[in-house]
Order: sequence, then structure tokens, then C-alpha cells
Amino acid sequence: MAISFTVINWQDILPSTHPGTTGAAQWQTLQYPGLRLRIVTYQPGYLADHWCAKGHIVHCLSGSFDSELQNGETHTLMEGMTYIVSDDASLHRSRTQGGVKLLIIDGDFLAP
Repeated sequence: MAISFTVINWQDILPSTHPGTTGAAQWQTLQYPGLRLRIVTYQPGYLADHWCAKGHIVHCLSGSFDSELQNGETHTLMEGMTYIVSDDASLHRSRTQGGVKLLIIDGDFLAP
């Protein structure tokens, strides 16, 4: 798939709300065939309501969060840090105490 030069003004993309086990997430989503881009904001105290098997590239724009793996590992990401995981490689979920804003990219290119 070819994507022509595109400028994204995230202020023009309305957020949708996704509740967690605690707290909620706001997603601003841009969807292409096989590619999804999101600005995701987790409010303070957020804990994801599921273990995710989807692959992502996650870049922390502001704040910090913990990415918990189902195997018990926890990785703290702060502003300027990124993690990458392929589909079905590591079940993970997000948690934040103080809130965080992320750029998340996922799509078919992360399938094994």
C-alpha cells in the first residue's frame, strides 16, 4: 500500500474513550489498510483491562507508564522512550500512576 504525503493535525481527530480496569484511555485514531496510528492518553491511575497480544511500536510523548508482560517482567517507559513488539510475541498491558501520552503505531508489518 502506498500512502501519499500526509500531514496529520491530531487536534482535528476526535478522541474515543476506552475504559480500563481502572481509569480510562482516550484514543485519537487514524486508520489505513493494514496500518493504524494513534495518539493515546491514559489518565492517572489507568490499568488496561486485558492482556494484549497485538504488536505495536509505542513511543512515550509525555509522562511515564509501565508495560507489564504476562511473564512477570515490567518495563518503565518515560518521555522519549520507545518499545517495539511483534504480534503474539509477548502478552502485555499498560499501567500508569501519573498519566501518559503515547504515539502508538501498529499494523500488518508486525505480524510474524
